[in-house]
Amino acid sequence: MFYYLVRRLASVVVMLVLITGTTYALFFATPIDPVSYTCGRNCTPAIKEGNKKALGYDQPAYIQYGKFLKGLVVGRDYPDNAQLRADHPEQIVHCPAPCLGYSPTQSRTINAMVGDAWPISISIAIGAFVLWMIVGVGGGIIAALNRGKWPDRIIVGLALIGFSVPTFFIGLVLLTFVAIKAGLLPIPNYVPFTENPFEWAHNLVLPWITLACIFAASYVRLTRAYMIETMSEDYIRTAMSKGLGKWRIIFRHGLRAALTPIITAAGLDLGGLLGGAIITESVFSLHGLGFIAVSSVTNMDLPVIVAMVMIVSAFIVLANLIVDIAYGFIDPRVKLVA
Repeated sequence: MFYYLVRRLASVVVMLVLITGTTYALFFATPIDPVSYTCGRNCTPAIKEGNKKALGYDQPAYIQYGKFLKGLVVGRDYPDNAQLRADHPEQIVHCPAPCLGYSPTQSRTINAMVGDAWPISISIAIGAFVLWMIVGVGGGIIAALNRGKWPDRIIVGLALIGFSVPTFFIGLVLLTFVAIKAGLLPIPNYVPFTENPFEWAHNLVLPWITLACIFAASYVRLTRAYMIETMSEDYIRTAMSKGLGKWRIIFRHGLRAALTPIITAAGLDLGGLLGGAIITESVFSLHGLGFIAVSSVTNMDLPVIVAMVMIVSAFIVLANLIVDIAYGFIDPRVKLVA
């Protein structure tokens, strides 16, 4: 088990290095000059040249990439140029490890931007994840156990509707009719969990429901299909013939075997959401990682784009690692060997 984890963690590090290298290569392959976006309409050749040196864009790509990797380990100071730091020590901005870079359009380190945004994105992702797993897996089990009956048809029909409606439409309907007109729930406004747990949850109910509607619909269909397949296996009939209780058979034998593909999908979905639920955050004006990603693309803030690609990739790769480890505990047929 230990050697398996070491090997998988090493592969995660290698994969992240390859992802950052590819993203950096695309960064320098683009015809867009990132320096042009650092001073807007007031750009002059002198200002552009100064910003180029301050941000380190005057150096070869491989040197910039090396400094980026070094910043992830030991941190980094801006301006990037040593002479500029010596001439203007009062303007030095320190970016602690793991340093993701500096945003010239926001005049802030990307670490500071992510530090403000990640609690919002994680709060939305975790809450929605719990909600859609309960509703999706629970609904799928009920539909599978009542195959062909009216509960099955109602649940599958609702899942089809939920799967077909786009996220922004669900969010706008909830925001308009539930929050604004009916006043049943507040217009989402993020409150830190440590400050007031009740208000934290109360203000995030609508974003949670918006995301959960889409994902729960697909998990209902996924769980139903695998539960129907699993409940027809020979070992299930053997367990029934031995007189085991119905619910023990369903949860201990049936659901446990059906969970493997469900956990796979859940890990990937949660990993993607931790990088920011772009549409949901935009609809409810929540400034999470998804909002930063949209703003960086709009403003052509290339350092932030590179950092966001890395963050999302890291979440997805780590989610895959957690899923692989979970297999060994969920499915007895899977063995984690070195």
